Amino acid sequence: MPRIAVVGSVNLDLVARVPRLPAPGETLAAGDLRRVPGGKGANQALAARRLGADVTLVAAVGDDAAGDEALALLQHDGVQLDGLRREPGHPTGHALITVDDAGETTIVVAAGANATLDVSPDDVRGADAVLAVLEIPDSAVAAAVQHATGLVVLNAAPARALPSELLRRIDLVVVNTAEYAAIEGLDAARAVAVTAGAEGAVLRRDGREVAAAQPPPVDVVDGTAAGDAFTAALTVAMLNGVSDADALRRACAAGALAVTRAGAQPSLPTAAELAAVL
Repeated sequence: MPRIAVVGSVNLDLVARVPRLPAPGETLAAGDLRRVPGGKGANQALAARRLGADVTLVAAVGDDAAGDEALALLQHDGVQLDGLRREPGHPTGHALITVDDAGETTIVVAAGANATLDVSPDDVRGADAVLAVLEIPDSAVAAAVQHATGLVVLNAAPARALPSELLRRIDLVVVNTAEYAAIEGLDAARAVAVTAGAEGAVLRRDGREVAAAQPPPVDVVDGTAAGDAFTAALTVAMLNGVSDADALRRACAAGALAVTRAGAQPSLPTAAELAAVL
């Protein structure tokens, strides 16, 4: 069983269903409002765990009721929380999400305690892979990369500029097409996976495309955690030693499964569900 240390965010998602995404300045009536555990770090930790990895989450939440809600599914599914910090005086992070009838989303994140996260060598050393996201401070990302002793994966979302010296130390960067266009120099990393929703994904090594895959056709309900499921599945597959093409195919299938159900963490597929689709 591969061991993964996920260094990232934990949020409580407030999700409103709307018939279509609002235009600037427009007010729409929502069908309902749900409170769902989320955060890119927590989502990817749970996704990797459900796909068969031994996962530790390194993250920060507030010492509040929202933190308890945000951690509930992680605890239920056996994600190790030894690296979790409770931060009195800081609220747990929140994400405000709208989801329309086509499954498209808008997401605004208030970082809260996520902005306080720091990373020590003991948090990540010995893991077969370290998986980081950009919903935490640059210093935490840099420390995770510096202290990693295994495969280093970065989901570079939300997009922001990254130093070339950091990118050169990363084995795999995962981005969508908009993030790939927005972040200069990503091909300095050893490999880059670029996702394009229903159009699939490509894997680039040394600036060249080496593999491509398409997701299975599905009915889209909510696209919130598609990228998180993709990133976790790609990381687990690579640790299991499969080919680039097969790893990308598995990741696309996991992302497709995640859009068929509502909510971030409730939508994440299990290993059995992924195997059935494949």
